[in-house]
Formats: sequence, structure tokens, C-alpha cells
Amino acid sequence: MGEGQGEQDTNQAASDQEKIIAVRKNEDGDIIAFKTESGRQLDYLTALDEAKAGKLAHVDVFHKYGRDIIRSEPDGVKENNLSNLDTF
Repeated sequence: MGEGQGEQDTNQAASDQEKIIAVRKNEDGDIIAFKTESGRQLDYLTALDEAKAGKLAHVDVFHKYGRDIIRSEPDGVKENNLSNLDTF
């Protein structure tokens, strides 16, 4: 692997994956919905299903608090963390 190649791979999504560009939060600050680059708005459960199926770029699903949770892929860039995205 050439120098910088790993970083390039992290920033590029597969062509069949959509990137999340904004989130909706409830009054407690919890993310409850997502907006993709194509303009689709996904409630949390729909986004969770799509993330599990590999349809959403740069997110992981993991089990915490007794349930599955969507989180940004850890890449050290705070600006692209789900909680730091624009809201809609």
C-alpha cells in the first residue's frame, strides 16, 4: 500500500453507498433522523437497516446500551462525526 493510499480509501465511498450529510436531533440532542446526499430523509431505524446492509458510507453499526447504534467511522476528523454534521 502506497503512502496516503489508506487515507484515500477511507474518504471514498463505494458507488452504491450514499453519504450522510445532515442529521435531525430531538430535544435531548439525540440523533433521530439522517439526510443523505441525494436528499433522502431516513428515520433512525431505516438508516440502521441501510447501514447494516452497507448502503450508507462512512458509518458503522455497533451494539451499545442493549441496542444497535449508528456511529461515524472513526477517522480522527471531528468535522465529519455524525453529531457535528449540519441539522435539517
